[in-house]
Amino acid sequence: MTEGSLITDVRELSSRASVIDFKGDVTASSEKALADAYTRASGKFTRTIVLNFSGLEYMNSGGIGMLVTLLVRANRQRQRLVAFGLNEHYRQIFELTRLDEAIGIFDTEAEAFAEADAP
Repeated sequence: MTEGSLITDVRELSSRASVIDFKGDVTASSEKALADAYTRASGKFTRTIVLNFSGLEYMNSGGIGMLVTLLVRANRQRQRLVAFGLNEHYRQIFELTRLDEAIGIFDTEAEAFAEADAP
């Protein structure tokens, strides 16, 4: 799905975990694309949503706000968010905003999937 300059794709890893792949920019104008991707990623038994940032080109404070909104939705559904593919700059932003305390950060999809598939 495309919204502004963000393209999202949703993949099912297992019955309990899905991946949202990001390509492009995550900004305040990404709200609809993020909400739609989250809805597609959230199945009846989904417990973990994996965010793939390896295609991320740019994220600003509005995009961070959109991720917080996604986190609130996931928490309400008793789901957790984990992420991989963040470059060093965005890892630092996650640390500064303390998002890394709420969203597990991993280096690779395999590591994120191992966490996502854990009971």
